[in-house]
Amino acid sequence: MMKDVVDSDSDNEQPQPWDWLFNKGMGHTLLCISLFAFFIRVAVSLHSYSGAATPPKFGDYEAQRHWMEITVNLPVKDWYTNSTSNDLTYWGLDYPPLTAYQSFVHGLFLKYFDPVSVQLFTSRGYESYIGKQLMRWTVLSSDAFIFFPAAIWFIYAYYTCWPSSRKSDIAWHFAMIVLSPCLMLIDHGHFQYNCISLGLTLAAVAAVLSQKDIFASVLFVCALNHKQMSAYYAPAFFSHLLGKCLKRKNPVFEVLKLGVAVLGTFAILWWPYLHSADAISGVLSRLAPFERGIYEDYVANFWCTSSVLIKWKKLFTTKSLKLTSFTATILTCLPSMVQQVLAPSNKGFLYGLLNSSLSFYLFSFQVHEKSILLPLLPASLLAAEIPRPFGWLTDCALFSMFPLLCRDQLNLPYVALFCLFILLRHAPGDRIHAPETYPFKTRLNSLLPVLMGGGLFPLAGVM
Repeated sequence: MMKDVVDSDSDNEQPQPWDWLFNKGMGHTLLCISLFAFFIRVAVSLHSYSGAATPPKFGDYEAQRHWMEITVNLPVKDWYTNSTSNDLTYWGLDYPPLTAYQSFVHGLFLKYFDPVSVQLFTSRGYESYIGKQLMRWTVLSSDAFIFFPAAIWFIYAYYTCWPSSRKSDIAWHFAMIVLSPCLMLIDHGHFQYNCISLGLTLAAVAAVLSQKDIFASVLFVCALNHKQMSAYYAPAFFSHLLGKCLKRKNPVFEVLKLGVAVLGTFAILWWPYLHSADAISGVLSRLAPFERGIYEDYVANFWCTSSVLIKWKKLFTTKSLKLTSFTATILTCLPSMVQQVLAPSNKGFLYGLLNSSLSFYLFSFQVHEKSILLPLLPASLLAAEIPRPFGWLTDCALFSMFPLLCRDQLNLPYVALFCLFILLRHAPGDRIHAPETYPFKTRLNSLLPVLMGGGLFPLAGVM
């Protein structure tokens, strides 16, 4: 399958130190990189995690375990409802239904091997050795079955669209996606399941590049229903798919097809809560934590950075800040959205993803430092074309996440993965220092929406 994605000129490329890796073909190469990335994740998972041995509420690890406890012991209609059996003030579910279903499946896994770990009430703060290992393996399996296949599909789709690349560059590009240090530290160190929502988004991107728009819509709705922060990508998907529909022979019918796919997927995922408006509003009220304020901790976005001069939380009401942040986010997304509606293209779509996710990260309401994972994904998808900006953004993201990871006692894996990423990013191949593949005018047209959307702000926000 991977033979078709390599340009014939690759046979004439200069010998590289890792040519032995390609002797069995690109499929074997991607498999080797995937295994290496998996073992790195296992190594990270041997270290501490969020809230380890810190009662009474512990941290994100306990939140994920508690959701498994709730979903395997209570009926689905009670998962988002405050009751004597489900105290929402103690890590109540605050993600969409697909996260709850995922917690249910993983909870069954834990219940089979270690029933005590998900017993109602008595399992709070449960941190046995076997329980921790089982929890870690739920994240590792999610990566192996969702994120890695999606990354392989993306690489195949990307280099089918733009096949003029050397084998070593394809391998390097894949490594930049699956060996993202920020994702590994958050999911396998701090403890979360971002690999699921990001993997579904990545698969949706691959589907768009493969001209499978209906399947892409279904996959993106699944990502959105796993973590609501996937809305960071919604403007790019909406504008690109709408632009493609408008260019076709029967645009109304094309839009209707996508609309049915989107609404149908939402209906299936929300089916247990569609019996009443109160049930729907009960879930929705858990997904928008406006009471937390416009930002959390030391997130490197516009509101936190500018709060040094302007005390947003003290000077303005939550209602006014919601309107201001919404307006700023939409305005900074708008250039790439308009461009994709008028002239949709695969490359413009990838830049649109970067622009919209950066716009949301920089200007939306209630941004956490872990949200930098969302713009990092499209940046890694464009790593082969913009290796320097991708490297800078990853470095700044790692720097901005240090207080969180230091609090989790993840200093050693943090330093190790930072060094590994620098070594891989500057691996022999002259990517960082090579002349750009695309003419200046083409690159300027592609980057202009990103720059207009505030693409340079993360550097200022972190420094």
